[in-house]
Amino acid sequence: MGTLLDLDLPAPELTAQLCDLASPSGHEGPLADAVEAALRAVGHLSVDRDGDAVVARTSLGRPSRVVLAGHLDTVPVAANLPTRLDDGVLWGRGTVDMKGGVAVALRLAAHVPAPASDVTYVFYDNEEVEAERNGLGRIAGRHPGWLAADFAVLMEPTSAAVEGGCNGTLRVAVDLTGTAAHSARWWMGRNAIHAAGPVLQRLAGYEPATVTVDGLDYREGLNAVGISGGIAGNVIPDRCEVTVNYRFAPEKSEAQALDHVRRVFDGYEVRLLDTAPGARPGLDRPVAAAFVAAVGGEPRAKVGWTDVARFDALGVPAVNYGPGDPQLAHADDERVHVAEIDVCEERLRAWLGAH
Repeated sequence: MGTLLDLDLPAPELTAQLCDLASPSGHEGPLADAVEAALRAVGHLSVDRDGDAVVARTSLGRPSRVVLAGHLDTVPVAANLPTRLDDGVLWGRGTVDMKGGVAVALRLAAHVPAPASDVTYVFYDNEEVEAERNGLGRIAGRHPGWLAADFAVLMEPTSAAVEGGCNGTLRVAVDLTGTAAHSARWWMGRNAIHAAGPVLQRLAGYEPATVTVDGLDYREGLNAVGISGGIAGNVIPDRCEVTVNYRFAPEKSEAQALDHVRRVFDGYEVRLLDTAPGARPGLDRPVAAAFVAAVGGEPRAKVGWTDVARFDALGVPAVNYGPGDPQLAHADDERVHVAEIDVCEERLRAWLGAH
């Protein structure tokens, strides 16, 4: 028999139970089995599954629907399981990213039978790896109706503060060419690595913008994240590639962001490597404003990329909200104050019952 989850446990204890069932990306099956079994035992929910993603829903005929979503996977364990509780702090892989948030959502799914809005709870796989494996993206492609809603909360760690939307991100290669030659006769060639100097100077002199979207300030960035070139220690290189990452505010589309980067590197060959859109926080919508009022605090922008962008692409405004310091995500000393887990559950429970 597989692991049985006890949804009657206090959220911090349920967090420990979830974490101790290790689920690095690609190995979420046993945890997904346990989540599915626990939710199927809850009489007021209907449950569907796609791969190692589990979706549970209330169907009360409410005039609106909200989503609470969290991923089941973690980065690989680094000798930091099983969990341990020490003076109000729970230590271990997944305590921050993001099984504390998953525990809160599971508790709410089990113990809020009559929310003011219908609720869809989404627990998905493969968030910590390449985008094509992402379980939320797979559901959006195969079963978009499962994610239909008026508002979504992604239970990413935010230290129990609202982080709205997210920046978009793209990577490009700036390709530089030269002429190969023996390095002893360097004057016979043209060094492609040397040609990268002006590209790096443009980056060093670039002044990134801070863009206000729906009342939140998104800080952009344009940075070299890699450089490669050369084939041997005695050959003048004829090719060099500078890899550049652009983090752009969610008022720009991916096409607009790429156009901006091409303008910065006007005169050079710029090749798109990958891209992901940002997400507006939608804080001007009543349901989002009600969420912020219910959980309290001053909203801030999510400067990194998260799966709220997938909801935004479906026309569903979304925010990040969950227990845990995001700066401790993926750390070997990953840990969360259990009080934050309790606070998130308390505030979300009140929101589900009131809005």
